[in-house]
Amino acid sequence: MKVLIVDDSNILRKRIIDSISKIPGYEISGEAGTSIEAIKLLNKLNPDVMILDIRMPDGSGIDVLKDIYVKQTSVVTIVLTNYPMRQYREKCMELGADYFFDKSTDFDRMTDVMKTLIIKV
Repeated sequence: MKVLIVDDSNILRKRIIDSISKIPGYEISGEAGTSIEAIKLLNKLNPDVMILDIRMPDGSGIDVLKDIYVKQTSVVTIVLTNYPMRQYREKCMELGADYFFDKSTDFDRMTDVMKTLIIKV
């Protein structure tokens, strides 16, 4: 399964890559540090899974979710954020996010979800 990782932090993208690379069956197809890059790569790479941050310098993960929603792109979307407030969770889920996790407390849960996704294929 192809994965697109979208986060403005190089350190966090590397941590996610290190974590996912231990799960057989995944290929990191791309990385983006901005919402504009994410939308371009999403259209170009057609990933199966996208791990998405909310806050980025040029926009937000919510902008990316809106683009996915409008285009009806079928990508499993995991929001991984430092902003786990209820209003963000509700907006992300309304726009089609499949999962919503707090970076500081749910990182391992994100990895567990990735493991179950690969089993379902």
